[in-house]
Amino acid sequence: MKNIIIFGAPGSGKGTQSDKLIAEYKLAHISTGDVLRGEMAAKTELGTTAAAYINDGKLVPDGIIIDMLRSTLDSLSGVPGVIFDGFPRTIAQAEALDKMLAERGEKVNVVVGLEVDDAELVKRIIARGRISGRSDDNEATAKKRLETYYSQTLPLKEFYIAQGKYAGIDGVGDIDDIFANIKKAIE
Repeated sequence: MKNIIIFGAPGSGKGTQSDKLIAEYKLAHISTGDVLRGEMAAKTELGTTAAAYINDGKLVPDGIIIDMLRSTLDSLSGVPGVIFDGFPRTIAQAEALDKMLAERGEKVNVVVGLEVDDAELVKRIIARGRISGRSDDNEATAKKRLETYYSQTLPLKEFYIAQGKYAGIDGVGDIDDIFANIKKAIE
């Protein structure tokens, strides 16, 4: 199996590029954001708890995310690989993912890091909020989410560089050009 992590700050294009990767490689897609939004829309206990963290610009606690991911991985079979979109977001989550994959005889093959400057990220998040109606896509929350990303998630870049798995990709420009660079990194 080919296991790919798509990594980057909020608004870096992870969802857009994930869709292209899924179509190209027929991967299963695990987006913690999509799963959490589904839980919030259904007003489950997990969704209500997650909404409180997300609406405050904070990360959902590792235990909740890891349990959700374990269940999702267990439900997959017969796929050529998985793209992890929005997970892991902390070193603890990365270590838990490595352990879960190792238990299945798998590993993370490559981490695609979409690199975009802050001004562009905030602009994209606000534009996405106008289009999607997502209440958490506003300037104040965007800035909080970026602060959280830099303090808690960005250390993953060094974690995966140390493993020789990180491929930094310029996330600004034509979507197809960015995708072509991602494919080079994967192959």
